[in-house]
Amino acid sequence: MYLSTPDLMPSEFLPIFVSATLVLVFGVMYAASITLAKMGYLSKKWQYIAYLFWLLQTYSLYFMAARIHSNSFTQKVLVVTMIAYLFIPHLYFRFITDIEDRYEKD
Repeated sequence: MYLSTPDLMPSEFLPIFVSATLVLVFGVMYAASITLAKMGYLSKKWQYIAYLFWLLQTYSLYFMAARIHSNSFTQKVLVVTMIAYLFIPHLYFRFITDIEDRYEKD
């Protein structure tokens, strides 16, 4: 089986490394901001700042995917992953709230 990979210039390694690092950093900032805002440790306006972190993470991931010349299937998987990453914290806290409400009445 022959696997064809695009040639990357040595000058592209630093931007790829930096964008991959920013994906992780902005992802942690998004998760932390959303979590702390939902738990009440931060004000609700931090949720909007968290969405800014998510947008920056998404752009960094797009930039990295473009630099490594990913194929269309990989790009679609990355889009679905980023959309899921946007909604999963909200679903988690919704489930926690519903469970607390259910057992609080007993």
